Amino acid sequence: MAFASFIGTSIEWYDFFLYGTASALVFGDLFFPTGDPLISTLLAFATFGVGFAARPIGGAVFGSLGDKLGRKKVLVVTLLVMGAATAAIGLLPTYGQIGVAAPILLVLLRLVQGFGVGGEWGAAALMAVEHAPKGRRGFFGSMPQMGVPAGTILSTGAFVLINRMDEQTFLSWGWRIPFLASFLLVIVGLLIRVSVEESPEFEKLVKEKKQVAMPLRSAVRDHWRVILLAGGMRFSENSVFYVVTVFLLSYGTTALGLERAALLNAALIAAFVEILTIPYFGAVSARFGARRMYLSAAALSVLLAFPFFLTVNTGNMVAVTIAMIVTIVVACVMYALQPSMMGSLFPAEVRSSAVSIGYQIAAVFAGGLSPFIATGLYAWSGEQWWPIAAYMMVMGLITWICTHLATKRYGGHLT
Repeated sequence: MAFASFIGTSIEWYDFFLYGTASALVFGDLFFPTGDPLISTLLAFATFGVGFAARPIGGAVFGSLGDKLGRKKVLVVTLLVMGAATAAIGLLPTYGQIGVAAPILLVLLRLVQGFGVGGEWGAAALMAVEHAPKGRRGFFGSMPQMGVPAGTILSTGAFVLINRMDEQTFLSWGWRIPFLASFLLVIVGLLIRVSVEESPEFEKLVKEKKQVAMPLRSAVRDHWRVILLAGGMRFSENSVFYVVTVFLLSYGTTALGLERAALLNAALIAAFVEILTIPYFGAVSARFGARRMYLSAAALSVLLAFPFFLTVNTGNMVAVTIAMIVTIVVACVMYALQPSMMGSLFPAEVRSSAVSIGYQIAAVFAGGLSPFIATGLYAWSGEQWWPIAAYMMVMGLITWICTHLATKRYGGHLT
């Protein structure tokens, strides 16, 4: 079950992250030509954030369906939604071909992507932790989280290969190949997801007739404070991840003069390290305590914000790669423990709705907007890096406070 969650989420995050990489490398020129590279990149990142705006809607809709119809059905439908939207992006004509209709269609497809991935995480995370043996929820919950670095590796690796093309070929049609490849990956994911068994906790709810008629309404009415705190628990990890993996691609090439291929390779190395560290942190949480590890990582993320940029600004690719790895590993501590920690905050009858909404709140305010905010701060400050580091520090403080309050006052619904 844990392996199936990992494979499925890897494919969905491949679809989602392709857009982020393309926003930094190609969408500004092809869909938002302004004559100013910084403004074009800013507009591309804005549409990247649009997908995150749709994620809470997807989380609410599919989260509620997960409580009413089951986690498994949601996993199958969200994979189809994501795959179709991603492949369609690969077929889009550019601004130079159809004018303003091109960016409009791109934004609409990004909204569909956000809607699909917004509903996927809650179902995948709960399938893992609700199938887990007692005392191993941290490890089992970390399995779907590995889908993010795996998706990063697949999407970044695809662009690394395509980047070997000459510039004209890459901009003409080469960038489309990774998006169209989603067709094949979706078929693989569907074969895996239709074969898994439904969550035993959901089946228990059905058997004992303890389902609520309107789980979404019940979750918001009875647990809104905890949902907000759960969202805040993600602010640091989510913002750090997208600053490092998305904004840094643009900042490194334009401000520091680093090679695009070198930055993509550094992102790949960091993602490989993530795949190793996420299950490790999930496993050792049973020994060291998930709450203690989470709070320590949030505090460390505050301390690392300025050293991260000071190291990156050296322009030395070895130093840049090390800075990316260290910062991402700290975020991985928090990310690995989110399914088990957030799942324990809510009762089973509204768990899918509640964790999906809480998780996707952060996706909007800390995830999708972070490359846009970072680029905006960079432009506002006269191309200075320190406001971005300060932004990362604030996100870390919010996460520490929310984690402290949520885990101290609530929890215990998963043992």
